Amino acid sequence: MKKIISFFLASLGLLALSSPIYAVCPVCTIAVGAGLGLSRFLGIDDTISGVWVGGLILSTSLWTISWLEKKNFKIFSKLNKKLLAYLTIIFMYSLVLIPLWPTGIIGHPFNTTLGIDKLLFGTLAGSVFFLLGLWADKKVRQIKGRQLFAFQKVTFPVVSLLIISLVIYFYGGYLY
Repeated sequence: MKKIISFFLASLGLLALSSPIYAVCPVCTIAVGAGLGLSRFLGIDDTISGVWVGGLILSTSLWTISWLEKKNFKIFSKLNKKLLAYLTIIFMYSLVLIPLWPTGIIGHPFNTTLGIDKLLFGTLAGSVFFLLGLWADKKVRQIKGRQLFAFQKVTFPVVSLLIISLVIYFYGGYLY
């Protein structure tokens, strides 16, 4: 029991350190969460739901890192902030995905795409495309020197998740 408590406290300590370059707004996190809820409600395939799970986990991770950066915890100032940001992201993915194995949501032998569990495959795709959306927003701001339209920071990652969801929905049958 002491090991679990110390692991939990150490994880919370790692969350306290973050890097300012990973900021994601709360509106984007809520939009991704709404997309996930809608896909599960409509009974859409686990691969597509996984896309939104991956986007939501990454968005929440980056949002948490940004929030912790604003809190400016001095205790961990000597540690490498990027390393702790990566550990935070790993912790958040573990927090969501590991409990899905014992419940049978992840790991069913007939629920695979390309030999990978559909939810894990979708989570990986969603995470990659969410990062591509963030990168595209940052690149547009860098080239133009400003945002092109209101809520661009929200729109780019959500649209990237929507695009990969549609691609998987219409062409995902060829991946089996």
